[in-house]
Amino acid sequence: MLPLVLKIPLMILVGVIAGIIGGFLGIGGCVIMLPALILIFGYPVATAIGTTITAVIVTACSGAAAHIRLKNVDYSTVKIIAVTGAIGSAIGSIIFMYVYKEPWLLYLILGGAFLYVSIRMIYEGLRRGKIPEKTGNRVPGSALAKGLIGFFIGIITGIVGLGGGYALVPAFIYILGSPVKIAIGTSLPSFISMAVVSAGFKIAQGLVDIVAAICLGAGTATGAWIGAYLVPRAPVWIIRLVFGFVFLGVALDFILRGLHPFIHQLIVI
Repeated sequence: MLPLVLKIPLMILVGVIAGIIGGFLGIGGCVIMLPALILIFGYPVATAIGTTITAVIVTACSGAAAHIRLKNVDYSTVKIIAVTGAIGSAIGSIIFMYVYKEPWLLYLILGGAFLYVSIRMIYEGLRRGKIPEKTGNRVPGSALAKGLIGFFIGIITGIVGLGGGYALVPAFIYILGSPVKIAIGTSLPSFISMAVVSAGFKIAQGLVDIVAAICLGAGTATGAWIGAYLVPRAPVWIIRLVFGFVFLGVALDFILRGLHPFIHQLIVI
């Protein structure tokens, strides 16, 4: 591991980069931070998950405050998602307690999650950002539909430690037909309870590097403002395509890491 004097500024830098990319693409900084902790800093996968979800609390609070000022938040949806998401996150965190000592399984789960992220970004990039824009200031849909979305995304959050942006935003847009800006603005405050519950479980398990989480969170919160500023100034669809293929590589790497014990066993046999 790097000495603390080098680790802190480097972590902040990674957080800023994650925030810029996440804010620019609307995917959340977690999908940058988590693989960086594993592939660059060499963290065990379970600690990377715990540290990432703890850092995302700062990011979600900062982003939520910004969107509240912009009036992009549907508070009735936030209430539903926050409650059902927290319950789901607790269940997911309990599941995590039983599987975190099996790195191969966590790698396979993460590989599946990043495979979804990559396919979504490549799809949206190929469409050149042509997501049907709708008007309004609410997320459509019944309370039951929103509750189920929050619950299942909460379970995923408790297990893999990824933020709600990569899952909540497309669920709001593609399943419920929400306007994009309302989907993004509503997802951030909705996700805070999931992050707090999931982080609490992982802190109790001793799977969080608090210093790294604070540095990443502070950096990401700063970078997100820069990323949001860049949105109207660059061809987002090209960046989505590029990072879609980058995340496809990350997904395949995680999947291969998860399958490695079985591949090795077959070779030995």
